[in-house]
Amino acid sequence: MPPRNDPYAAFNFLVEIDGVTAAAFTECSGIATETDVIEYREGADKQARVRKLPGLTKFTNIVLKRGITTNQELWNWRKEIMDGLIDRRSVVIALLDGARNTVLRFQLHEAWPCKWEGPHLKAKNSEVAIETLELAYEGLDVES
Repeated sequence: MPPRNDPYAAFNFLVEIDGVTAAAFTECSGIATETDVIEYREGADKQARVRKLPGLTKFTNIVLKRGITTNQELWNWRKEIMDGLIDRRSVVIALLDGARNTVLRFQLHEAWPCKWEGPHLKAKNSEVAIETLELAYEGLDVES
């Protein structure tokens, strides 16, 4: 029998910013790329077919969530952007297997924080206070 090729668990991942494991994020979403479709019809085409050509490629912003602590590195990075200092960094989202070995690496190029959201505070709740960081980026590579 051939060996099974089971999918990996989504909860087992790390986020590295400029080669350093940044924080224990509880959620990561938005790893996506999309290319616009340009519809084009040639005037001499007697069958009136529309050709579909690739247009601009876009990358969806990455949304990272983690429990808020006294560590302010992510806030400071966002603050630099708000102050007009563009600080683009290399970000890697590493998917791990059950033995905590890296099996996939999503490499984000020229990433920078475009949005930061503080925790939703509610006195009737006992949940962990979560901060959200949204990253814009200009390129994506997937390595196994």
